[in-house]
Order: sequence, then C-alpha cells, then structure tokens
Amino acid sequence: MSTNWIRFLSEEGAPGLGRLGPQGIAEYRGELFGAPVATGRTVALEAVRVLAPCTPNKVVGLWNNFLALCTKLGKTVPEHPLYFIKPGTSVIGSGGLIRRPSRYRGKIVFEGELGVVIGVRCANVGAEDAERYIFGYTCVNDVTAVDLINEDPNFEQWSRAKGSDTFTCLGPSIATSLDLASARVVTTLDGVERQNYPLSDMIFPPAELVAQISADMTLYPGDVIACGTSVGVGSMKDGATVRVRIDGIGELQNQLVG
Repeated sequence: MSTNWIRFLSEEGAPGLGRLGPQGIAEYRGELFGAPVATGRTVALEAVRVLAPCTPNKVVGLWNNFLALCTKLGKTVPEHPLYFIKPGTSVIGSGGLIRRPSRYRGKIVFEGELGVVIGVRCANVGAEDAERYIFGYTCVNDVTAVDLINEDPNFEQWSRAKGSDTFTCLGPSIATSLDLASARVVTTLDGVERQNYPLSDMIFPPAELVAQISADMTLYPGDVIACGTSVGVGSMKDGATVRVRIDGIGELQNQLVG
C-alpha cells in the first residue's frame, strides 16, 4: 500500500513532515529518508503551507524519453538516457510562485512530468537492484526559459534555461508506490488540458534511469530524476497557472509571475 509523504510549514512557521491521509496530515518527526517517528498528532491540510516534498541536491532532467514525442519530433530513440542537471536552488513546492528571471522577457514553457525520488545513496547500481534505491514518486513541472537554449550559437545553454530559481516545481507529495503501467500525467494551463499521456510510453523506465545515471554520478537521498515529458508542452504567459496531476500522487499547482 502506498504512503504519501508531505512536507509543510505550520501556522507558526515551523517545518513539519507527515503522511497525508483522508483525515489530514499524520505528523512525524525526524528525517524523511531516515526513520521518522509518528508524533500521534494530526494536522489539517488547510492549516499549513505545503512545501516541496524533498530538498534535492540536484535534479536530473531527461530529454527525449517518451516515444510519442520522440516520433512527433522525428528524433532517433536514444541508446542511453539524455539528460541535463537542475540545481536544488531551482526547487519550489505546490502553491509556490514561478518567477520570471529579471533579465529575461522571452517564452517560458511548462512540462508536466513524473519525478523519481531517490531514498538511498547509490552509485553504479544494476537495473535489477535499482528499485530498492527509489523512495517514491512525485509530480514535476520542469520550467524552461526556452529562448535561452540557443541564444548563443556556440553553446546550447540547457542549465541556464532550466536552472533558474523556482524553475523546478515538485509535489504535492511523494507516493511510495505507483502503478506505472496505468498512471498518466495530466497537465492543464489555466484550466485547459494540454497534456494527458501514459507513463507506460517511457523509453527508459525509472529503474533503468537510476541504474544508468548512477553509473555516471552518485545519487543521494532526496535527489530527483525528472523522467521527461511527452506531447503537449507549451508556453505560459505571466499570471498563468499550471497544474500537473498524477493519480496516486496528487496535483501540483503553480503560477507564473513576472
């Protein structure tokens, strides 16, 4: 049975951790990736401010990892994961504001995705063992200042385009299990559905991503692998609200401000 973990700020401004259920948040103390202990206290969800469900050292973002988008763009199916890195400073939680970089007036794009949350330090793990290093799954909006990628013809600027403060939206919870065969990512822009795609269309599924990426770099508890997106990505204007929903995890909601 899946557990949904959530981080929050109380009305007094104190950070909290808990398991989300129908009666509210069952509060825990301790470290999420350690052995948190139940306090016996239940907190009302509407009485707290939801935070990003983890604080990653880094976010590894995938490019060209869904067959439908790969086909639409006329790309070749990759032989290994194609990825970029987003810093931990880019992370915000559900309800947080996406802030346009002060010196950028170009197009800003949303991308609804699945995020894989690492629970145990891993390096060079095999695909057959990789699942035990996965703590759970969350929703991601991988925000991009897309005009920056090719601003300089000498160098594609993926990190700059995707790494600004507030450009990685995570949440609202981490689900400790998810039916990847049936789950779908649904993204809406100001209430209009823009993406609705199956996670089963992934080229490299989560366990394979953990194995191959951990062969390149050590992954730490709280690090997130954003599994890439599919068809339907698009730009959002200042003031627009994007919602990313995956049943079993919840709905991630963020607004772009200038």
